[in-house]
Amino acid sequence: MSNIAINSLAPIRLALTPGEPAGIGPDLALALAQHHAGRARILCFADPTLLAARAAALGVTVELREVHAPAALDDVPAGVLQVFPLRCATPTTPGHLDAHNARYVLDCLDAACDACASGALDGLVTGPVQKSIINEAGIPFSGHTEYLAERLAAPLPVMVLVAGELRVGLVTTHVALRKVPALITRARVVATVAIIHRQLREQFGIAAPRIAVCGLNPHAGENRHLGYEDDDEIRPAVDEMRARGWSVEGPIPADTAFTAEQRQGYDAIVAMYHDQGLAALKAVGFGESVNVTFGLPIVRTSVDHGTALSLAGKAGSRVGSLEAAIELATALAQARKCHGAS
Repeated sequence: MSNIAINSLAPIRLALTPGEPAGIGPDLALALAQHHAGRARILCFADPTLLAARAAALGVTVELREVHAPAALDDVPAGVLQVFPLRCATPTTPGHLDAHNARYVLDCLDAACDACASGALDGLVTGPVQKSIINEAGIPFSGHTEYLAERLAAPLPVMVLVAGELRVGLVTTHVALRKVPALITRARVVATVAIIHRQLREQFGIAAPRIAVCGLNPHAGENRHLGYEDDDEIRPAVDEMRARGWSVEGPIPADTAFTAEQRQGYDAIVAMYHDQGLAALKAVGFGESVNVTFGLPIVRTSVDHGTALSLAGKAGSRVGSLEAAIELATALAQARKCHGAS
């Protein structure tokens, strides 16, 4: 984060969606409001009645101030949460999912996304959603990354998680493992790395990003004995990017790409599928890392954890990942403003 140029005088306005109402998202939004008085102005897209009930259950005091237009968002002291009001279909019990509220979750996301796309707000920070209950409600949903990309007509969203100086990007995201090999093509690898390369330069202030690209198969295919994708798709992609003058290495066996020594040599590591990259990252920074989507026309960050239904409505939820997501969204939004101005 130290590479990002920040103008602390520029007000940054962020949308916050708490996500699944039965999970810890509302708890985290309330916990944040108790002490947050940072560089960003935050507008929470949620049901004020839900938040008030959760605050009572937690025994916390937060003033919920309704804001019906992003333009009215203001600086507020700690203890105040500005809320763009939307309504749950049914009352929520912490820890108990209800498919009737699935549409509410997406209504919050839609309104917040549209406010960012219009320029009324500078970035979106999302809390955790429960994908299963949204699908049970009859709404196809594979994740924030894909949903936002479709709404914003972004052709290739890239899921990246950030934990300190470790940044891990994914060529594929929320797809079944058996479908991954067919998606690992030279064109997709090049396009993914190109997006990561561009955003590391424009938003993270890294002039010449150093990027490692993992292999798909064990030992990066072991000279085709363990698979052909590494030699037929990934290696030509790396060669193509190196021909552009980029500092890209690979395919590197994934079982060694994330060692402490290897990580020091790169600004980002690109994994071929979800668990290949995120298992390693979360082992290093779970609870403090941030999910950020590259390739969107808006800034979007998120917490690195799920809905934690068993913890909802109980004191002690850790707010570290949400704070980190807000801090990163603030910095990226400011960097985007600076880059646009230049």
